[in-house]
Amino acid sequence: MRRALASIDRSALAHNLRQVREFAPRQAVYAAVKADGYGHGAVTVAGALAGVDGFAVSSLEEALQLRWAGRVEPIVTLSQPLDATICAQAAAHDIRPVVFDRSHLDVLADYVGPTLSVWIKLDSGMHRLGFPAAEAAALDRQLAVLPHVERVGWLTHLGCADDIEHPLTEQQIANFEAATATLDGQCSIANSAGVLAWPASHADLVRPGIMLYGSSPMGHASAAEYGLRPAMHLSAPLISRRRVAAGEPIGYGATWCAPEDMDVGVVGIGYGDGYPRHAPSGTPVSIRGRRVPLIGRVSMDMLTVDLRTVPEAEIGERITLWGPDLPADEVAEAAGTIAYELFCRLTPRVAFETI
Repeated sequence: MRRALASIDRSALAHNLRQVREFAPRQAVYAAVKADGYGHGAVTVAGALAGVDGFAVSSLEEALQLRWAGRVEPIVTLSQPLDATICAQAAAHDIRPVVFDRSHLDVLADYVGPTLSVWIKLDSGMHRLGFPAAEAAALDRQLAVLPHVERVGWLTHLGCADDIEHPLTEQQIANFEAATATLDGQCSIANSAGVLAWPASHADLVRPGIMLYGSSPMGHASAAEYGLRPAMHLSAPLISRRRVAAGEPIGYGATWCAPEDMDVGVVGIGYGDGYPRHAPSGTPVSIRGRRVPLIGRVSMDMLTVDLRTVPEAEIGERITLWGPDLPADEVAEAAGTIAYELFCRLTPRVAFETI
């Protein structure tokens, strides 16, 4: 009996890429596959996204993983600090780092070697990484004189695009467009929320992430409303069931007590597999297509569920933690987190398969 199993649906990934192109039909698409493809397996995800224009990752190590797997598309590293060694390796493997800090300018000024293609990140209002947008023209002149550095384009990142009422997104788009209007190179603004809700952010190139994996970045609309399909089905077996008397406690800390004589199931997954320990009683799992609440605290290897509505559940059958019949966004909301974290925190104890 296999314990925790994550099944990755390649057809769902391909479908979600087509949805990106429906929303942004004229733009190049760089798929965000950082954090091992948001926990789905970067190489698996990249292989499923036929026709994608490029990839966005966090680091040189993540980029090299794709190169070693045979990917030839452009790859951008979004948050890789630069030094001489990083620059040399990036140039050798046609990996395109993002320049986001003044220390990088000194490194690039000293760089000698094969042409290194770079993106320049502007801070349009999120105030995390990037140069002040007003300095774009000066940066362009500074980099233009470096003989071994080629400027590919300009990018920024949206801080509040998941909230269609927040004014910051329009301000960021306006700041970025004003800063880059007279400069050469491609422009990229949109993340998944930008793709879905802010057409003005589409620019030349979009960088979708979470929507490729079948989750919605928008608080007001589900993934299904955008035509997205879950790419991961996380399941685990029912390993035990027992009858518990009314008033008896369940699990560590006795945080939940049976309101009546009832059947309780034990599922073979816990925080040691990456399921959130903080998920409260009431967080849904799915048994035979029906929502069933988690009860008591999540343990390292197990969690317990209320079987009163599925008395026919049998030991050995697989329970869905999230997947096609239980969106990860719904689980994340119940657990007080986001689907991104659910996907990324799965541990090596979880077995993976591709379907």
